[in-house]
Amino acid sequence: MIDINLLRNNIDEVESRLNSRGFKIDKKSFIDFENERKNLQIRVQELQESRNDLSKKIGTEKSKGNNVSEYMKSVGQTNDLLKEQNSALELLQSKIQEFLLDIPNLPHESVPIGLSENENEVLRVEGEKKEFSFKVKDHVDLGERLGLDFDLGVKLSGARFTTIRSSLARLHRSLGQFMLDIQTQEHGYEECYTPYLVNFESLKGTGQLPKFEEDLFITKKGGSEDKLYLIPTGEVPLTNFVRDSIVDLTELPIKLTALTPCFRSEAGSYGKDTRGMIRQHQFDKVELVQICHPNESYDVLDKMLSHAELILKKLDLPYRVMSLCSGDMGFGATKTFDIEVWMPSQGCYREVSSISNCEDFQARRLKARFKDSDKKNKLLHTLNGSGIAVGRAMVAIIENYQLKNGDIKVPEALVSYMNGVDVIQGKN
Repeated sequence: MIDINLLRNNIDEVESRLNSRGFKIDKKSFIDFENERKNLQIRVQELQESRNDLSKKIGTEKSKGNNVSEYMKSVGQTNDLLKEQNSALELLQSKIQEFLLDIPNLPHESVPIGLSENENEVLRVEGEKKEFSFKVKDHVDLGERLGLDFDLGVKLSGARFTTIRSSLARLHRSLGQFMLDIQTQEHGYEECYTPYLVNFESLKGTGQLPKFEEDLFITKKGGSEDKLYLIPTGEVPLTNFVRDSIVDLTELPIKLTALTPCFRSEAGSYGKDTRGMIRQHQFDKVELVQICHPNESYDVLDKMLSHAELILKKLDLPYRVMSLCSGDMGFGATKTFDIEVWMPSQGCYREVSSISNCEDFQARRLKARFKDSDKKNKLLHTLNGSGIAVGRAMVAIIENYQLKNGDIKVPEALVSYMNGVDVIQGKN
C-alpha cells in the first residue's frame, strides 16, 4: 500500500507515476474523501472541546451547589453527536483504506517507462546457445516418450495440469533439491516449510487481495464459509512471517527460502501458452524472500538477482536479464528484474524468474516494522523472487539438452542428484 501522505502532499506526481503503469487513479474521489475527513475531524475536535468545557462547568457549578441538570443534558447530547461523528469518521477511514488497497506500487525512478513487455529493456545476455545438427523438438514432443503426460493431467484435473513420471519426475525433484541446496548453502537463506493454504489477511498483506481474487484457487473448511486460499507463490507465507511484528535491527536482513507448489487460476490468459508446461495451474518454485533495512534494499535486489542467475549458470542454460518497464511489473513491485531462459524450439527467451523490490509497500499492509538505531519503529523493505521456477527450468533442460534420438542429457550439476544417471532415455 502506498503512503497516503504521498497522495495528500503531491497527488499530481503520484498520478503521473501511476499513469506510467497504465493505472488511472480516481483523483476526484480521493480529494472528496480528504475534504470529508478533514471536516469530520474538525467536527469531532469541536465536540470534544465542547464536552470538556461542559464538564468543567458542571464541576464549577456543582461546587457552588447549583443545579447542573441542563448541563448534564447538554453533555449527553454532545456525547451522542460525538459518537455519531466518530462512526462516520470510522466508516470514511474504511473507505479510504479500500481506496488505497486498489492502488499499485509506484515505479522506481530507474524503471523504464512503458505499458507492455515490448518496452522492457535487455540488460545483458549470458551463456552460449547450443548448436544442433538436427531439427530441434519442443518439450511436448520430446516429453511424450520421457514421462510427460498431458492427457493424464487433463483426465485427473482438467486443462493446464500435467503428470510427470519415471526419470523425468526424478529430474523435476532433483531440480528443486539442487536449487534449495544452492540458495541455503551458498547464499545463506534459511530453508522453510510453510502452509500451502493461507487466509485472507496473508494475501492482503502481500497484495494479491482484495484486487486479484479471480487469480486464486479458493477452498472452504468443511461445511463452513471460512475461506482458505491455495498459495499462488511461496512469497505469500514467507513474507507474512513478519506480519504484525517489530523486528530487531540485529535480525536484518532476514533471508528465507522454500520449495512450494504454486496454484494460479491464470485468469485472463485464455488461449496463451496452451501447449505444454509453460503456463500451468499448478507448478513448483523455489522462492527467495529477503526482509531488510530500507537503506539496503537495492543492494539486496542486485544480490538476489545474482542468486537466481547462479542456478542457470550452474545448469549451463543460456539466458538474458530484463529490466521490466513500469506497465509490466507486478502490483506490489517498485522495480523488477526478469530472467528469461532460452527455448530452442520457440527461438526465443521465456521468463523463468522475477526478482522484485517492493520497498515498504507490502510492509505497510503487513504492519511489518523494525526498531532502527534511533529506537524508532520504521517500516521494513520486502523483496521476493524465484530461485527458480522448477517446471520451466525443466522445460529449458529438455529442449537445450536434447539429443538426436530424443533422449535428454542430464546437466552435469544434476548428475549426483540423479544418482549418477547422465542421460534420460525414453520409451522407443
